Amino acid sequence: MTTDSGPPRIVVVDDEPAILRFLRAGLGSQGYVVVEATTGQAALDAVRQRRADLMVLDLGLPDIDGLDVIRRIRDAGTMLPIIVLSSRESEAAKVTALDLGADDYVTKPFGIEELLARVRAAQRHRLQQQGEKPMFRTGDLAVDLVRRIVTVRGQEVKFSPREYDLLRLLVAHAGKVLTHNMILREVWGPNTDVQYLRIYIRALRQKIERDTEKPEYILTETGVGYRLRAPD
Repeated sequence: MTTDSGPPRIVVVDDEPAILRFLRAGLGSQGYVVVEATTGQAALDAVRQRRADLMVLDLGLPDIDGLDVIRRIRDAGTMLPIIVLSSRESEAAKVTALDLGADDYVTKPFGIEELLARVRAAQRHRLQQQGEKPMFRTGDLAVDLVRRIVTVRGQEVKFSPREYDLLRLLVAHAGKVLTHNMILREVWGPNTDVQYLRIYIRALRQKIERDTEKPEYILTETGVGYRLRAPD
């Protein structure tokens, strides 16, 4: 992360000139400083030189694969927020990027407002991780992380220990997509069938959501995982 004050620096990593122009204009209009990189190595150099507060990363680069860029950044212990841009329609690529440590993804083509919303969510998530608050609130859902009390629309709701562990994980990463594998690994351990997760997500929604068919809080990322609505 950058150490100086001033507007946040976003490293945009893409080898398509049209995408770079689009992002330079869109992000720049919101006050972000855009640092452009057209190769994976240039992206890694920008992170090493502490020129980045967030990275927008295309997976298809001419030298180093975008997935390997994520892997190297995370292996170095850097918690830089990373939003993946991908023209790959394969859900497997998105899942792999998230499992490697990306914070979110946007599939090409995309609108600048969608990307800006994901940028803001990634920034909030990273700040939340750095200084986690004892009380989490989003809409009518409140979680007291110290006393382990959950209220929905002002009424306390009881959860089993495993249900609470799952909710607690979602709260810790509110606004971020968590893949099926990531959740299973953290809550149940390796080699657990994803059906367990679906059962518990259904149970959480029955206790939290007004309409389980149209959830407001625990959102499904089809084929990838789940995202808890970001805090207020």
